[in-house]
Amino acid sequence: MAEIEREAMEYDVVIVGAGPAGLSAAIRLKQLDADLQVVVLEKGSEVGAHILSGAVLDPCGLNAVIPDWKEKGAPLNVEVKEDNFYMLGEAGHVRIPNFPMPPLMNNHGNYIVSMGNVCRWMAEQAEEMGVEIFPGMACSELVYGDKGEVKGVVAGEFGKNPDGTPGPAYEPGMELHGKYVFLGEGVRGSLSKEVIAKFGLSDGKEPQKYGVGMKEIWEIDPAKHKEGTVTHTMGWPLGSNAGGGSFIYHLDNNQVYVGFVVHLNYKNPHLFPYMEFQRFKHHPVVAELLKGGKRVAYGARAITEGGWQSMPKLVAPGVALLGCSAGMVNVPRIKGNHNAMLSGKAAAEAAYEAIKAERSGDELAAYETDVRDGAIGKDLKMVRNVKPMWSKWGLTASLALGGLDMWTNNLLGFSFFGTLGHGKNDAEATEEASKHKPIDYPKPDGVLSFDRLTNVSFSMTNHEESQPCHLRLGNEDTPVRVNLPKFAEPAQRYCPAGVYEVVEKDGQPEFVINFQNCVHCKTCDIKDPSQNITWTTPQGGDGPNYPNM
Repeated sequence: MAEIEREAMEYDVVIVGAGPAGLSAAIRLKQLDADLQVVVLEKGSEVGAHILSGAVLDPCGLNAVIPDWKEKGAPLNVEVKEDNFYMLGEAGHVRIPNFPMPPLMNNHGNYIVSMGNVCRWMAEQAEEMGVEIFPGMACSELVYGDKGEVKGVVAGEFGKNPDGTPGPAYEPGMELHGKYVFLGEGVRGSLSKEVIAKFGLSDGKEPQKYGVGMKEIWEIDPAKHKEGTVTHTMGWPLGSNAGGGSFIYHLDNNQVYVGFVVHLNYKNPHLFPYMEFQRFKHHPVVAELLKGGKRVAYGARAITEGGWQSMPKLVAPGVALLGCSAGMVNVPRIKGNHNAMLSGKAAAEAAYEAIKAERSGDELAAYETDVRDGAIGKDLKMVRNVKPMWSKWGLTASLALGGLDMWTNNLLGFSFFGTLGHGKNDAEATEEASKHKPIDYPKPDGVLSFDRLTNVSFSMTNHEESQPCHLRLGNEDTPVRVNLPKFAEPAQRYCPAGVYEVVEKDGQPEFVINFQNCVHCKTCDIKDPSQNITWTTPQGGDGPNYPNM
């Protein structure tokens, strides 16, 4: 499509993604210089539509960006009052005491929030300061300058035919150029992935690791609701099949977030993360809580888990990676929004100084230094060995050794283990199906547990069916020729939205992609054992429309 002519608009800073990182950057830029021209482009139909989070927020990031957020009415209304950790067995549970936990694991002073609503509120603050925010504007391409630097993006391209050619209502979109481009796309963003590969930003780093997180919002019996209660569990039903765990957060209005995370480095291709989540809700502790309630929303997304040793170089000529685009999640805390906000602030300050010095299109080295030597680096370095310990030695050992490691990092500032590596990426971790037994999952009962397609309808997902499929196969034969006989085609199971199927046509297996179901979790881009699936952005506004997730 290089021959297409597009109009161009010039800005000081172009920001891709209206999440906590991108909005923090926009707000900080305007705080530093109200005359800076700043634009934020969001692929969701509105700000917050694609935001899915564990939703316990450490307010340190918000304190740094908008210190008077309470006076301005930020939607942080439910402070954590109680912290519970449980190890589950199939029929029972054991509570893990709070006192051995390192201080960083304490949630008191944090808030149970809807990050979608927090981002909507942040967008209002940004717009009041003069930031231009355009929702429904997916960024489909990067624009490079004469020296190979990133100088902008293509946004708002609509109306392609399924084969990718311009249709009768084709709109080419616009090029938005900036002195600097910030990528705050979230986990495994398509533009960030391109930048990391093009500029070798992950060279010398450990492979990035991921989990898939699934979440439902439930309205429960008021008699069982305990506003401000945070519960995390480990153990059953995953056992030795995979790492992961759950979260149950009691927010206001008799609602709870019920979530489940499965680490994507599991070996058995028969594992079905979505069904593990549904099975989890039948544990007596969880089932009793949800009995008499109703599920009102569902969503899923990938989570970065590689941490400190997997974080790529954050800058290349003209571009910076923010938040989850670079993998700034603190895994044992299941928190990344605070670091996303801090990264946006740091990138904004580096860009402001560069623009003031009449620079553009170069590397914002000051941002890299701020992240690695500042609060974000300290947060991630303290927990850097928890994930590799879990992967190498299992849950029980990682609880003991990971806890010791976090304590020594906290009290003494060093680790007896140094910095452990992750080894294989998550796709390479998948073993052949012949080495593992299939797993028999109970059929959803429609009361506590639900089939995928029913749940996807509660994510309000929609895609224009006449557009090109945004899930691209490198080789169309690979799913049936390689993945099916070798790995029992795990795309049928690892996708939490039922996008992929193997059906029989004329007596032969055929791989089907139901891209209309896609909730943009990007698990397929990560876990496919042949690395044959690439997630790309669909038309702007398409995808999930999460209600207060």
